[in-house]
Amino acid sequence: MTEAATPAAAAAATTAGALLRAARERQGLHLAALAASIKVAPRKLEALEADRYDELPDPAFTRALAQTMCKALKIDPAPVLALLPRAEGVGRLERVASGLQTPFRDHGGAEPLGEGGWLTRPAFWAPALVLVAALVLYFLPSSLFDERSDVADAPLVTVVPPAAGPATPPAAPAAGTPPPAAPSPAPMVETVHSAPPPDEPASEPPPASTALLSLRASEASWVEVRDGQGNVLLSRTLQAGEAVGLDGALPLRATIGNTAGVSVAFRGEPIDLSASARGNVARLELR
Repeated sequence: MTEAATPAAAAAATTAGALLRAARERQGLHLAALAASIKVAPRKLEALEADRYDELPDPAFTRALAQTMCKALKIDPAPVLALLPRAEGVGRLERVASGLQTPFRDHGGAEPLGEGGWLTRPAFWAPALVLVAALVLYFLPSSLFDERSDVADAPLVTVVPPAAGPATPPAAPAAGTPPPAAPSPAPMVETVHSAPPPDEPASEPPPASTALLSLRASEASWVEVRDGQGNVLLSRTLQAGEAVGLDGALPLRATIGNTAGVSVAFRGEPIDLSASARGNVARLELR
């Protein structure tokens, strides 16, 4: 009867500290080495193994320390925790203690994406935007950039027609006659002669325009003309064979691309664009 009761009495006498000490000794691990590995003072581990819970801060700390020791010794913490006193909030503290010495894992990159969730990630749409922009730039005509980039570099050339011979001074108005009203600026007039259709023979060139500024394109050329008040008289591409005449308040300011394919006349006098062009673009100020 006594011998049969001995194992039960021994099992009843087993404590949490005894279980922890037995597990450590089975692994041949010194108390100081275990304390250094879990970064705890050796006296606290010694108190826990001796079941001197009054030397530890509180029951919550005692249970957390015991669970950390179980993880370090790789044993099941449930039998040990069942023998320790419980305290309020122990469940939350044990979850915190279970995270001790757990390798950090960035959850941001491991979150499962729902259906279509990858579309909202910058890693997807940022390269897509760059690819679309590159395709747009690739398919745009290079001549557009060539003409625009050369406009700022082209020097501004002022063209003044030769002075006319001495004119007879006007007769003085008779006394009592009101002075004539100042002439208003002439309105802008654009005369356009389109290129002949490709299936028809070219006709004779149109007669010379009486406009202040005349332009005739032998090749496609981008042209912009503004009057003295900054109004845009013309801003487009002249096609080969097209002729345009412009009138407006002086001075006229013209920017002409592809100067080799445009002939210009001001007040009926031809202008040599090659002398003032830079990068196949000419900027003129016509007075």
